[in-house]
Amino acid sequence: MTDKDLALALRLADLAGAAIRPLFRGQWSEEKKADRSFVTEADRAAEAAMRRLIEAEFSADGIIGEEYGTRNEGAGRQWVLDPIDGTTSFIAGRPIFGTLIALLQDGWPVLGIIDQPIAGERWVGRIGQPTLFNGKPAQARPLKDLSDAVLATTSPHLFTNEEADAFMSVAKQVAEKKIVFGGDCYNYGLVASGHVDVVIEAGLKLYDYAALVPVVEGAGGMMADWQGNPLDAGSDGTVVALGDPARLEDVLEAMG
Repeated sequence: MTDKDLALALRLADLAGAAIRPLFRGQWSEEKKADRSFVTEADRAAEAAMRRLIEAEFSADGIIGEEYGTRNEGAGRQWVLDPIDGTTSFIAGRPIFGTLIALLQDGWPVLGIIDQPIAGERWVGRIGQPTLFNGKPAQARPLKDLSDAVLATTSPHLFTNEEADAFMSVAKQVAEKKIVFGGDCYNYGLVASGHVDVVIEAGLKLYDYAALVPVVEGAGGMMADWQGNPLDAGSDGTVVALGDPARLEDVLEAMG
């Protein structure tokens, strides 16, 4: 992962933001996909712009995108794109969605960006380097006990019954006034910046979590699946993000 890769990723985020901002709280079309999630013309415009740049400058690399699928599937380097993670928030006019950009090397995330184009907030993580939030180091915070944690998830309705039971088992151990719903990728940026302590989700796709890993871990946090394994391209879509890695066993034990 080189400085040239980072420069491209930053340009990709700029392009996506330029496509999204004019449509936010504006007039645009939307439709429901086969998985019952929604897609807007902003999602498609942002991903199309990013794909064009990658294809022009890194034509041998692969691309995995939420809206337009996979290109060069066997490539060792894969750019993973989610143009709007949190489309429901975008539709509702809530600026807590984000553009996710990751670079995978042989299936492992080595570069990740969370970009919130309305608030002008950007987290950049790269393997072996500290995470930057708007150009300054971000730092996750220590957590002595789960009872002090701020716990977040996008929506309890996205869990199966069994997954919801696991989440609620953790929720019972934190202060009930500190549970946050909604936020998608934005929650993980807040973990990296020391405002949220634990995020628990399930059913995520590669483009939902790949960019988050370098961001959270470069700020001193940790991301794992519900068995405690590191996240890579083959992960099962269950995710735990922690500002303090020392609390992983506590969370996994609470989940049962």
